[in-house]
Amino acid sequence: MECVKTAFDDLCILDEEKTKGGRMEKRKHIDSDDEDDKFKSKNLEAERRRRKKLNDRLLELRSLMNKATIITDAVTYIEELQRHVKDLSDQLLKMDANCVKEEETTKIEETDAAEEMKKWGIEPEVRVTSIEGTKLWLKIVCQKTKGGFTKIMEAMSVLGFDLTDISVTTSKGAILVTSCVEGNQGGLPDVDQIKDFLSEIIKSI
Repeated sequence: MECVKTAFDDLCILDEEKTKGGRMEKRKHIDSDDEDDKFKSKNLEAERRRRKKLNDRLLELRSLMNKATIITDAVTYIEELQRHVKDLSDQLLKMDANCVKEEETTKIEETDAAEEMKKWGIEPEVRVTSIEGTKLWLKIVCQKTKGGFTKIMEAMSVLGFDLTDISVTTSKGAILVTSCVEGNQGGLPDVDQIKDFLSEIIKSI
C-alpha cells in the first residue's frame, strides 16, 4: 500500500527542519560566544601583563631618577665645600702674607729704633728711687718695640705696684716711662731687687 504524503506531513517536515536549523544556529552562536570569551580573556591577561610591565618600568625609572637626584645634590654640596675650602685657603694665605709683612715691618722698625738710639747715644736705663714709706719713683728707658710698654706694665703688676702718676714718651727710637708707684700689698721689695728685675725685663724687650 503506497503511502500518501499529506500537506500536514510536509508542514511537520518543514517545522522539524526549522527546529534543527535553529538548534544549529543556536549552537553556532554559543560556540561563537565561547570563542569571544576566550579571546577577551586572552586579551585581558595580555593587557594585565602589559600594564604590570609598564608599572615595573616606571618604578625602575623613578628609582633611577631618585638616585640621579641624590648624586646631583651630593655633587653640588661637594662643589660648595670645595669653594668654601678654597675661600678659606685664600684667606689664610692672605693672613700669612700680612703677618709676614707685619713681622718684616716690625723688624725694620726695631732695627731703625736701635740704630737711632745708638746714633743719639741713648742707653737702656732703670732708676728706682725711694720717696717715702712704700712710695717709689721709677724711670725706665728702653728701645721702642711692639709690645714693649705692655711688658713693662705686666712687670709692674708682678711687683705689686699701684701706679699713681705715669708719663710715657717716645723719641729717637726710645721709650721713656716715669711713674710714682706704691706697694699694694703693704710692703716693697728691696730697691736694688726692683732695679735688677726691671733691667731684665727691658733686656727682653
